[in-house]
Amino acid sequence: MFGNVPRELPQRIALVLLPRFSFLPFSGLVESFRLANRMSGQELYRWTLVSMDGRPVAASNAVELNVAGDLAAAENCDTVVVCSGIDVHTLSTKGLTAWLRKADRRGADLGAICTGSHVLAKAGLLDGHRCTIHWENLAGFCEDFPDIEVTSELFEIDRNRFTCSGGTAAIDMMLNVIARQHGHELAASVADQFMHERIRDQHDRQRISLPARLGVRHPKLLAVIGTMEQNLEEPLSRSELARGADLSTRQLERLFRKYLNRSPARYYLELRLNKARLLLLQTNMSVIDVALACGFVSASHFSKCYRDFFGRTPRKERGLPLKGEASEEAAEILR
Repeated sequence: MFGNVPRELPQRIALVLLPRFSFLPFSGLVESFRLANRMSGQELYRWTLVSMDGRPVAASNAVELNVAGDLAAAENCDTVVVCSGIDVHTLSTKGLTAWLRKADRRGADLGAICTGSHVLAKAGLLDGHRCTIHWENLAGFCEDFPDIEVTSELFEIDRNRFTCSGGTAAIDMMLNVIARQHGHELAASVADQFMHERIRDQHDRQRISLPARLGVRHPKLLAVIGTMEQNLEEPLSRSELARGADLSTRQLERLFRKYLNRSPARYYLELRLNKARLLLLQTNMSVIDVALACGFVSASHFSKCYRDFFGRTPRKERGLPLKGEASEEAAEILR
């Protein structure tokens, strides 16, 4: 299992860089390896950077990294980590899929950071395993892979599969792994070098709390918003929301106006539209499927609400030009 004491040192790790990979979790992994080696005084981890074609890869922040070669340069690695980021669902990963399956057959531990979980899932390598992914990609992942058990944990280690939600969670995952493999004292020393005052476990939140996000601490208002976030596909009525928080509909309206300067209906609509935008950008779902997944009864109504809020239609959000002389709304309905 990934995280067990390795049979031999150094532990050889391949980092597969995909175009527009997220730099922060990648650097969190590499710096964890480096500092563990430095603080222990021995080479515990040895890492190799590879890409699908052996060419340098640019991260989502435009920093370009050289690699040791193509996937063949990592054939002798015991652990493989897929590092990806933006627009992973648009990448052609056929060759990588075959290589990952081969690595699995030879017994390698397979993992992913940030949206790399999408690549493993697409290859069928997360079937029967628990995984996680960045909170922003969670809804799209669930739509694309409904049979895979995905959580909102910081990271997941399930036998020889490990996934990390991204961001600074990559540091926490590796600090937990270092503690398992080489002792808590070494992990604490690495955390100290990072000035990382607390090693989070996998059950810590990915996102900051609702009060911190909204700047609001009214318990009943927060309870209603939490209920809204959990019921985007089948929105609840205003009276149902009020009843669930032991409020009258008038009290509910007043709370939203006072603290958020909008009606409950407007706030609920914005939540659904923001989810829709993530699905449009992160999946290949049709516009009508996105609309239904976000609680809209028709593509035309969804398109109108989307355009009013974001200033562009769902089709244009994806950068797809409208064809022919049909109106935008008609085109949305036909798509």
